[in-house]
Amino acid sequence: MSKKPIKAVLVVEDNPGDARLLREMFNEHGPHKAEWAHVESMGDAEKHLAAHSVDIILLDPGLPDAQGLGAVRRALAAAPHVPLVVMTGLDDDSLAVQALQEGAQDYLVKGQIDGRGLMRALRYAIERKIMEEALFVEKERAQVTLNCIGDAVACTDISGNLTFLNLVAERMTGWSMQEAAGRPMPEVFRILDATTRETIPNPMEMAVGRNRTVHLPSNCVLIRRDGFEIPIEDSVAPIHDREGESTGAVIVFRDVSAARAMALQMSHSAQHDFLTGLPNRMLLNDRVSQAIALAPRHMKQVAVLFLDLDGFKHINDSLGHPVGDKLLQSVAKRLVDCVRVSDTVSRQGGDEFVVLLSEAQQWEDAAITARRMLEAVAEPHSIDRHDLHVTTSIGVSVYPHDGLDAETLIKNADTAMYQAKENGRQSYQFFKPAMNVRAVERQSIEEGLRRALERQELALHYQPKINLRTGAITGAEALIRWTHPTRGSVPPVQFIPIAEDCGLILPIGRWVLREACKQARAWVDAGLPLTTMAVNVSAMEFRDENFLEGLFAILKETGLDPKSLELELTESVLMKHAESAASILQTLKERGVQVAVDDFGTGYSSLSYLRKFPIDALKIDQSFVGQITTFGDDTSIVTAVISMARSLKLRVVAEGVETLEQVAFLQAHQCDEAQGYYFSRPVVPQQFAKLLGTGVHRPSPVAVLS
Repeated sequence: MSKKPIKAVLVVEDNPGDARLLREMFNEHGPHKAEWAHVESMGDAEKHLAAHSVDIILLDPGLPDAQGLGAVRRALAAAPHVPLVVMTGLDDDSLAVQALQEGAQDYLVKGQIDGRGLMRALRYAIERKIMEEALFVEKERAQVTLNCIGDAVACTDISGNLTFLNLVAERMTGWSMQEAAGRPMPEVFRILDATTRETIPNPMEMAVGRNRTVHLPSNCVLIRRDGFEIPIEDSVAPIHDREGESTGAVIVFRDVSAARAMALQMSHSAQHDFLTGLPNRMLLNDRVSQAIALAPRHMKQVAVLFLDLDGFKHINDSLGHPVGDKLLQSVAKRLVDCVRVSDTVSRQGGDEFVVLLSEAQQWEDAAITARRMLEAVAEPHSIDRHDLHVTTSIGVSVYPHDGLDAETLIKNADTAMYQAKENGRQSYQFFKPAMNVRAVERQSIEEGLRRALERQELALHYQPKINLRTGAITGAEALIRWTHPTRGSVPPVQFIPIAEDCGLILPIGRWVLREACKQARAWVDAGLPLTTMAVNVSAMEFRDENFLEGLFAILKETGLDPKSLELELTESVLMKHAESAASILQTLKERGVQVAVDDFGTGYSSLSYLRKFPIDALKIDQSFVGQITTFGDDTSIVTAVISMARSLKLRVVAEGVETLEQVAFLQAHQCDEAQGYYFSRPVVPQQFAKLLGTGVHRPSPVAVLS
């Protein structure tokens, strides 16, 4: 699905504090390079819009020089093609509805705005404006076409008998001129009220009797000779002789089927998603509110399901927006097939859907529907010769337990959906009040993480890799650490998944790579014996279109020899897009950068891709290393991995080595390298430099066990 980027925002708000809060939320959640303009009056807004192009307007309708709908109308007049989002107070529901009717795309309630909600409202407003503009163009094209076709014309004498029909009139009435001539007007030109089905008074008699031009009532249909009905509009005027006496009348009429269909379509489109045809957020909110109002009377519950697709973004980015759009349409159809006619499936925008179960008997009804949707979405989608696989995560809220209004129910279902994602995806989760606490916690970590780089709260620690034959340090693995000003040390397992979800992993990853390369070059310049610097690369970084360009730019900037850099990638990162991964790995190999497969044994573990990919090393996951002294299945796995790697001439590194017995086992089976607490915990750069100078001193397993 194509998306217009937000490059310039105009905020019309006379409260500097509110404006500043909006800007902070936008800076945290919106595009970093977007321009932000703030004015405090409608006059200044009109001047700004006359001189500058903006993508969206945020308007507080309570301004010093414009109030309520007056402010909305002035904003729309100043920038008719720019989407408008109105900010209202808690008790301004009627103003919000009137603003939408006037042409605003959305509204936000002050005091209930958060960063994610703000960006979602801005994106949806832009989407709706694009849709409205497209529909307007279609309407204009239809109108021009109708004008070019020409109108039907019929004439009568003073007695009301037909004297003339043009070709268009012949076609519309089904009568030829020869057959119609001399017949009474109502016989050929039968007109009914489309609603009441009653015959309309003879328009010719009305025009002659009043001696002026008259029009048919609205919503009239012409009954063609064969019984077919044609919606029409017309005007009827008397014909006069030289003395001004009426001698008859002329009626000019046209087929307005297309215009009325367009009006119905526009009415439908205002409440439906343009891509899938599903109800949009506005119509959904109205239906949820209606369901809530009827629930007590019918002794029913109301359930809301919030769905977000897992893996859609990658398909959209790799195969293109047209394929992504067709996938969304396929998902929409399957969701509709999972519910009853009385339920509502809505698309909120992007890859988010909300489902209303309006007459749930009990909570289990929502669970049954959620399970049905999980299975339906997970089935392969055959699109443009691709079998596409996506899953969904679902959050569920139920009235009245989880909220008494539409907004609260949808928000809580959204919160539960994020919990379902955190629980492993492709699952559903009912809302629990404690989730709001976790959501706030997660939001707090995300907000803190956005400031961590600029506040220099991030640091790298380094863990040595040891040659098991010589005991020498062969390299270092760079590991990120975050010290929050109030939380203290935040474990990577808490903030890395959040960084990946919100996209912060890209700038953080670039910072880690640059700092690690800079540190490695500093140790080399100091004459310290460092062979390689290992850096972990996430899936999002590896799939980024600028990955290789950014990597080689950092190597050039820091002056580090590419042969001294080793990238660690997991099996799943490589296998999800094997063809493109192979191409990237080949480029890295040609430039001298080494590649290690991290956490080997926990993913695909396919021998075929080990032969296909130009990799240098395998890292045995610490979960296997931790069990090798039990001589169970995991011992067999470690032995097999070492044997496999040696046959493929790959270096093997064991992770998480903590005991002397583990070292002895690995040495006995000719594992090349190891790292773990047995040798050293990750340490700050100064301590690692000392280790490079003195080496890691540990008892020799051979000496101890002999």
